[in-house]
Amino acid sequence: MTTVAVLGAGSWGTTLANLLATKGETVRLWAYETDVVQAINRRHENPVFLANCPLAPSLRAYDDAAEAVRDCEVVLSVAPSHTVRAVVGRIAPLLPEGLLLVSASKGIEPGSLKLMSAVLEETCPQARVAALSGPSFAQEVYEGQPTAVAAAARDEATARDVQRLFSTPRFRVYSNQDVVGVEVGGAVKNVIAIAAGMLEGLGLGNNPRAALITRGLAEITRLGLAMGAQAPTFAGLAGLGDLILTTCGQLSRNRTLGAALAKGQTLEEYTATHRTVAEGVNTARAAVALGERHGVELPICEQVYEILFHQKPPRAAVSDLMERTLKSEQWR
Repeated sequence: MTTVAVLGAGSWGTTLANLLATKGETVRLWAYETDVVQAINRRHENPVFLANCPLAPSLRAYDDAAEAVRDCEVVLSVAPSHTVRAVVGRIAPLLPEGLLLVSASKGIEPGSLKLMSAVLEETCPQARVAALSGPSFAQEVYEGQPTAVAAAARDEATARDVQRLFSTPRFRVYSNQDVVGVEVGGAVKNVIAIAAGMLEGLGLGNNPRAALITRGLAEITRLGLAMGAQAPTFAGLAGLGDLILTTCGQLSRNRTLGAALAKGQTLEEYTATHRTVAEGVNTARAAVALGERHGVELPICEQVYEILFHQKPPRAAVSDLMERTLKSEQWR
């Protein structure tokens, strides 16, 4: 039995905490929201972020992160990417040498443009850091639908430790040593998912969606390789797998946001009525900045950025993408 602290009680954090608790691990779930802590401890449910899903009775929630991580062997970070440094930084002095610190947040830190593993390594240098990513809607994992993801760490033994901890008969974990590739794929696919939602909101069909997924994967791969990733990763679970899920699945928050924007809602209006985080918003800004830093062309990400932050009409963005200078499908 392993004692695990999960930082972040959104739908994904709650689902992973419940998965581990159901498996028999001792799990402490830290939540920022007091009402979530009370609901989990009193009624064994998270009505805010995972409604109508009874949770394992052994799962305990905490409003004090320091108490949640005390004497833990593993810490799982599932906070929104823009808060990870602050959340983990507060408890880092309490964590022992060699502790396993796993990121399940799919994003890029605003400002620094660092991946989550880099943020964790900076804030908690004494820990063994890994990333867990792949095509996995929280609701379907909770329901026990067969799911496959990747656990990445530069040290193979660390990746295998994560693999063993999270694997169940319905949640299959593959090990991977390409941390950059796994995290770039998990983050930037959210931007492409916003674009996919926009196509839906505009009433467009399967041809444009296929083109978007394919060219979106090309952008993700180009950026990842420029950042030091390995090409095969983008044909795997954290690359193509996650991209297909979030661009085609009805449960995708980023896709839902894109559809709302295409139908005339502003980003501010959408954000005001949703407590959940669409990570693709911050990632769009970060991806464009990383593209400029590395000299990588990211036309889809750039158009999503213009729509999100400069009110460009989605239909005009589609036209601009289709009318770009003709070029080879291959890149050098």
